[in-house]
Amino acid sequence: MEPLLIAVCIAFSLMGCLVGFFTGLIPGIHVNTLAALMMIFYSVIELHLTGYIPAEYIPVAVCCIIMSASVVHSFVDFVPSVYVGAPDGEDCLSILPGHRLLLKGEGMKAVRAAAIGSLIGCSAAILLAIPIQYIMLSGLSDRLDVITKYVLLAVIVILMMNEHRSGNLFWGMICLLLSGALGYMVMELPIPSYGVFGSGTLLMPMLAGLFGIPVMLSSTQDNPLPMQTDRVKDPTGFVPGLKGVLMGSVAGWFPGITSTVGATVSATFMSEKSPERFISTVASIGTVTTVLSLVTLSVSGGGRSGTVIVIGYILGDSIRGLMTSPFLMMLLSAAVASLVGYMLTIMAGKSLSGLLSRVSQKVMNRTVVVFMVILTFLTTGTWGLVILVIATLIGFIPVVNGSNKTSLCGCLIMPVMLM
Repeated sequence: MEPLLIAVCIAFSLMGCLVGFFTGLIPGIHVNTLAALMMIFYSVIELHLTGYIPAEYIPVAVCCIIMSASVVHSFVDFVPSVYVGAPDGEDCLSILPGHRLLLKGEGMKAVRAAAIGSLIGCSAAILLAIPIQYIMLSGLSDRLDVITKYVLLAVIVILMMNEHRSGNLFWGMICLLLSGALGYMVMELPIPSYGVFGSGTLLMPMLAGLFGIPVMLSSTQDNPLPMQTDRVKDPTGFVPGLKGVLMGSVAGWFPGITSTVGATVSATFMSEKSPERFISTVASIGTVTTVLSLVTLSVSGGGRSGTVIVIGYILGDSIRGLMTSPFLMMLLSAAVASLVGYMLTIMAGKSLSGLLSRVSQKVMNRTVVVFMVILTFLTTGTWGLVILVIATLIGFIPVVNGSNKTSLCGCLIMPVMLM
C-alpha cells in the first residue's frame, strides 16, 4: 500500500473525528446526516480536492471522514445518554443504568465504562474483520440471510422470557406490539418529516419518546445532582467489552438487532448485574456493529447503516472482495477514530460532570424535554411532534407497570420482521 494513501487516510480520518465528536454530543444530529450531505455534495467536494491529493484517492479520503465520524459518534453519544437522557438508536437502554450511576455521583464511571467498552469492541472488530470477511465470502453469508427472520424471532422470544420471569409478560407484549407498530409507521409509511432545517429522520422523536422523555418526566427530584466524582480508573475491566464482541458480530450482520437488544440477550445468558458492566457491553456491541458493517458491505454490497450505505455508494465495487485497498483504509480509519474517540469521550464526560453537579435535577429534566420538543419541530416538523407524543405515551407503559424497557426495542425489530 502506498505511504501517501495511508497519510491521506489518517489526515482525513482526524477531520472526521471532529465531526463525529460534534454529532455525538448534540442530540438529534446523527452522523447519518453528515453521510447524506457528503453524498449529495460529493461532486463539489471532489472538485475542491482535485489538485491537492491524487484523484484516485479522493473517494477513499471522503469515506475516511464518514467512517471515522461514525466510529467517534458511537463513542461520544453515550455522554448525552448518561448526563442528559437523550438517546441514540444504539444506546437507548443505557439511559437507565447510566442515570442510576449519575444519581449516585458516579456519572464518570458510566462514561469510562462506555469508553473502554467501545475501545475494546472497536479493536476486536478491526482484528476480526478480515477473518470474518473471508468466512462470509466463502458462502456463509447466503446461509445467514435465509435465517434472518428466525434469528429475530428467537430474540423476541428471549425478550418475552425475561418479561415472564419478572411477572410482566402481558405488559411486555403490549410494549413490543405498540412500539413495533410505531416503528413500522415511522420506517415504512410516507409520513412527512420536513422541519425548518429540511427533511429530518423520524427515528429521533420516536426513540426520544420511547426511551428518554418518560425518564425525564417521571423524575420528581428537585435538588441538584450529587457532586460527581471520578476515580480515574477503568471501572469494568475488559471482560464486558469482550462479551459485547460476540453479540456485536451477530448484530453487525442481522438487521434489527441493535446493541441494546444484543446486550439484553447477552445478559440472559451471561449475568451482568452492575450498571457499569452493562453499559460497557452495550457500548462494545454498538462499536463492533459500526465496524463490522463494513464487512457486510464488502461481502453483499448492502449496508446496515446510513453511513455504510453512503460509503458503498461512493466507493462502489472497489470495496467489494477480500482485503481490497479501500476496505483496509476504512479499517485504518476506524483504528484512528477509536483512539481519538476514547480520549474525546473522557474529555466530554469530565466537562459535563462539573457543570451538572450545580444544576437542579428537575430544572435539567424539564429543560431537556423542552429542548427535545423544539429540536423535533425544527428537524422533523409537525408530524415529528405527533410521533414524539405517541412514542412518549407508549414509553410511559414500562414506567407505570414496571415492565422492562427492552420490549420497546420492538420499534426496531418488528419492522424488519414484517419486511
